Amino acid sequence: MESLGGRRVRVAAQVAPQHATWQQISDAVRRVEDLGVDIVFNWDHFYPLTGDPDGAHFEAWTMLAALAESTERVELGTLVNCTIFRNADLQADMARTIDHISGGRFIFGTGAGWFEREFDEYGYPYGTPGQRLDTLESDLHRIRARWGKLNPPPVRPIPVLIGGKGEQKTLRIVAEHADIWHSFVEPEAYQQKAAVLARWCETVGRDVSEIEFASGTGPRGQGSLDFDYLDRQHEVGVTLFSTHVMGPEFDDSGVRRLLEWRASRGLS
Repeated sequence: MESLGGRRVRVAAQVAPQHATWQQISDAVRRVEDLGVDIVFNWDHFYPLTGDPDGAHFEAWTMLAALAESTERVELGTLVNCTIFRNADLQADMARTIDHISGGRFIFGTGAGWFEREFDEYGYPYGTPGQRLDTLESDLHRIRARWGKLNPPPVRPIPVLIGGKGEQKTLRIVAEHADIWHSFVEPEAYQQKAAVLARWCETVGRDVSEIEFASGTGPRGQGSLDFDYLDRQHEVGVTLFSTHVMGPEFDDSGVRRLLEWRASRGLS
């Protein structure tokens, strides 16, 4: 098939930090780096999201610091950090530190959180979605301000990725703060959300083309890697695709399929 317009596509593997040993997770990350992905994400949770709810699980940020040492090329980040779990200025310092460990490969992926169990068991206030988004917005201002004060500063301006699709608050925050917007929605819905984001960008005085559009590879939880679906997502502006690599097997066939699609469309 001919190129779909020449917009280069980036590929991310979200390596889930669950149901596996640290060595298995670390090996999976190095394997997908060798395959040619551009980014490796984990997620910021305290309990597994699939399988045994009390199964093995590891913390996101300390894992990223270790992966920054054991990888060479890929960018690294969470898809996504829960801002309420850590003081905003501390998050900024942690991000800056991992950015230095990795040689400028850190992506600050963040959001408001949603998994009530971890809030309850770790003693964080759950509140309402609106309250959590208000916290995210205020924290992003603090994080950017702290990056401007740290010595040494980040290696590069750290890209901010914000996940979510809410039209009243989330996409306004994306318009103001994000370099990358990630959402798990169908192509038609994604196009609608992108139009809302464009309007918010006009409101805050920003060019929407400054924001990279990112998406999963199919309806969340299904892990679809249908080429037609990927084509339609790309046609509505998505240029960063993420796919899950789940433990304990860490089957990378989805990553290989996504890379195959990118190569077949001339989007590498």
